[in-house]
Amino acid sequence: MQDIIDILHREGCSCVILSGGHITICRERGVKDLYHVLVDSPQILAGAYVADKVIGKGAAALMILGGVAGVYADVISESAVALFSSAGIGISYAERVPAIINRKGTGICPVEQLCAQCASAEECLPLIEKFMNTID
Repeated sequence: MQDIIDILHREGCSCVILSGGHITICRERGVKDLYHVLVDSPQILAGAYVADKVIGKGAAALMILGGVAGVYADVISESAVALFSSAGIGISYAERVPAIINRKGTGICPVEQLCAQCASAEECLPLIEKFMNTID
């Protein structure tokens, strides 16, 4: 896990996925890359270890649905921690925050807000799909 955390920080990317000895580097902000990996290449997430700069509930849901084995976050929200815990996925992090803040710093991240009332990763997916269709 430390190797992908080092890559995350050295590359300045948003997310690093280690799956079957292969590394996938994500550079988009938000959940965009994770969503596309889950939809287009779900095998990359199955059993993978992920190091991510910021994980909110939406990103956590995508990782859980993809079947990741373990996760590290520089920053993680309380709701993401709870979702990982309910899925039995081990996590480590540098900073735990009440919620992920939007890019402008003016409020809660839109995906975090969308998923706030969801009890499971499965409930989050249709909301994230709808959100992705509005920004793609």
